[in-house]
Amino acid sequence: MSEAHVFVIGILLAWLAGFRVYLTVFGIGVAGLLGWIELPQALHPAQSWWALGASGSLALIEFFTDKIPGVDSISDFIQTLVRIPAGAFLTAAALSPDGTLGTGALLAGAGVSMGSHALKSGTRALLNTSPEPGSNWLASFAEDGLVLAGLALALIHPWLALSLVVSVSIFGALLIWWAWCMLTRGFRKLVICLSRCSCSLRNILPLRRKAVISTSNSSLPKEGNNGHPHVRHTIFSN
Repeated sequence: MSEAHVFVIGILLAWLAGFRVYLTVFGIGVAGLLGWIELPQALHPAQSWWALGASGSLALIEFFTDKIPGVDSISDFIQTLVRIPAGAFLTAAALSPDGTLGTGALLAGAGVSMGSHALKSGTRALLNTSPEPGSNWLASFAEDGLVLAGLALALIHPWLALSLVVSVSIFGALLIWWAWCMLTRGFRKLVICLSRCSCSLRNILPLRRKAVISTSNSSLPKEGNNGHPHVRHTIFSN
């Protein structure tokens, strides 16, 4: 495997870790254990049974929590402390032939995993604004399939996998930008509508007060010249 392929695999692992870090570690460990790929020295612990058990259990928990609207956003916020450092480690470990982790590789992995994590959490936060859970479930299953397909392609056709993740990143960024524009536009229309309603209420209330005052004044008896109200005297003739 050439150095370019190894570099692409390291970048792909960081990108996938931004979506599903535990599933990524579990997939790499299984691939190394079954001999599908020769893992570098720094990634050898991922194919141990304790690492496979821990990453598999956490991936299963994340699979279910990611399907619950609201809980997924809380999980994404907490997983920020895990996905970005794990992505940095996976990239540096994949690019390290002797087990030493380079600073440049760590920074590159952290940047890639931060970008994919922001893409995932931003998309799910926008989807959580919808009251129905169907879109959330669909997005979660799509992320699971994307990570599995990305892992398989990273081992077989790394360049094809890189093209896939770049296309998904561009599409997701455009989708978030479009949804944000729609939300801000709707919010502006709501503010304008509320301001118009408040202005119309301000104009209507004084008119109503004047109408009430005029009605009350017309119902009162008229006063004479001496300040007393007129009293009609009816003279009865015998």
